[in-house]
Amino acid sequence: MVTGKVVQFRRGRHTIHEKHMLIEVNGVLSKEDATKLVGKAVEWRSPAGKVIKGKVSGAHGNNGVVRAIFEKGLPGQAVTTEVKIE
Repeated sequence: MVTGKVVQFRRGRHTIHEKHMLIEVNGVLSKEDATKLVGKAVEWRSPAGKVIKGKVSGAHGNNGVVRAIFEKGLPGQAVTTEVKIE
Protein backbone atom coordinates (compact mmCIF):
# COMPACT_ATOMS: atom_id res chain seq x y z
CA MET A 1 0.00 0.00 0.00
CA VAL A 2 1.24 3.47 -0.94
CA THR A 3 0.01 6.86 0.22
CA GLY A 4 -0.34 10.00 -1.83
CA LYS A 5 -1.67 13.53 -1.71
CA VAL A 6 -4.49 14.95 -3.81
CA VAL A 7 -2.97 17.86 -5.72
CA GLN A 8 -5.80 19.21 -7.87
CA PHE A 9 -8.80 18.40 -10.01
CA ARG A 10 -7.94 17.47 -13.60
CA ARG A 11 -8.79 20.62 -15.46
CA GLY A 12 -8.46 22.52 -18.66
CA ARG A 13 -8.66 26.20 -19.36
CA HIS A 14 -12.46 26.33 -19.17
CA THR A 15 -13.50 22.98 -17.68
CA ILE A 16 -13.03 21.02 -14.48
CA HIS A 17 -13.52 17.25 -14.38
CA GLU A 18 -14.96 16.55 -10.92
CA LYS A 19 -14.31 12.80 -11.00
CA HIS A 20 -10.69 13.12 -12.19
CA MET A 21 -8.02 14.03 -9.65
CA LEU A 22 -4.25 14.48 -9.84
CA ILE A 23 -2.40 12.62 -7.10
CA GLU A 24 1.20 13.11 -6.02
CA VAL A 25 2.43 9.69 -4.82
CA ASN A 26 5.06 9.41 -2.10
CA GLY A 27 8.33 7.99 -3.44
CA VAL A 28 7.34 8.20 -7.13
CA LEU A 29 9.50 10.72 -9.00
CA SER A 30 9.39 9.62 -12.64
CA LYS A 31 6.86 8.85 -15.34
CA GLU A 32 8.11 5.24 -15.55
CA ASP A 33 7.38 4.66 -11.85
CA ALA A 34 3.98 6.32 -12.18
CA THR A 35 2.90 4.04 -15.04
CA LYS A 36 3.48 1.01 -12.78
CA LEU A 37 0.57 2.20 -10.61
CA VAL A 38 -1.97 2.21 -13.47
CA GLY A 39 -5.01 0.08 -12.59
CA LYS A 40 -4.47 0.19 -8.83
CA ALA A 41 -7.35 1.06 -6.50
CA VAL A 42 -7.46 4.45 -4.77
CA GLU A 43 -9.42 5.31 -1.62
CA TRP A 44 -10.18 8.73 -0.18
CA ARG A 45 -11.66 8.91 3.32
CA SER A 46 -13.63 12.00 4.35
CA PRO A 47 -13.37 13.48 7.85
CA ALA A 48 -16.82 11.97 8.56
CA GLY A 49 -15.58 8.48 7.59
CA LYS A 50 -17.18 8.22 4.15
CA VAL A 51 -15.01 6.37 1.61
CA ILE A 52 -14.91 7.23 -2.10
CA LYS A 53 -13.14 4.71 -4.30
CA GLY A 54 -11.39 5.18 -7.62
CA LYS A 55 -8.75 3.79 -9.93
CA VAL A 56 -5.41 5.09 -11.22
CA SER A 57 -5.84 5.77 -14.95
CA GLY A 58 -2.42 7.00 -16.04
CA ALA A 59 0.59 9.21 -15.48
CA HIS A 60 0.29 12.98 -15.64
CA GLY A 61 3.44 14.69 -16.81
CA ASN A 62 7.01 13.54 -16.23
CA ASN A 63 7.42 14.00 -12.46
CA GLY A 64 5.49 11.06 -11.02
CA VAL A 65 2.01 12.55 -10.67
CA VAL A 66 -0.85 10.18 -11.56
CA ARG A 67 -4.46 10.69 -12.69
CA ALA A 68 -7.20 8.89 -10.79
CA ILE A 69 -10.85 8.55 -11.77
CA PHE A 70 -13.26 8.25 -8.83
CA GLU A 71 -16.75 6.75 -8.85
CA LYS A 72 -18.18 10.00 -7.47
CA GLY A 73 -16.71 13.46 -7.63
CA LEU A 74 -14.52 14.40 -4.70
CA PRO A 75 -15.39 17.56 -2.77
CA GLY A 76 -13.11 20.58 -2.85
CA GLN A 77 -11.99 19.83 0.69
CA ALA A 78 -10.25 16.71 -0.65
CA VAL A 79 -7.46 18.81 -2.20
CA THR A 80 -4.24 18.47 -0.13
CA THR A 81 -5.59 15.47 1.80
CA GLU A 82 -4.21 11.95 1.84
CA VAL A 83 -5.32 8.97 -0.26
CA LYS A 84 -4.37 5.29 -0.12
CA ILE A 85 -3.30 3.42 -3.25
CA GLU A 86 -3.47 -0.38 -3.11
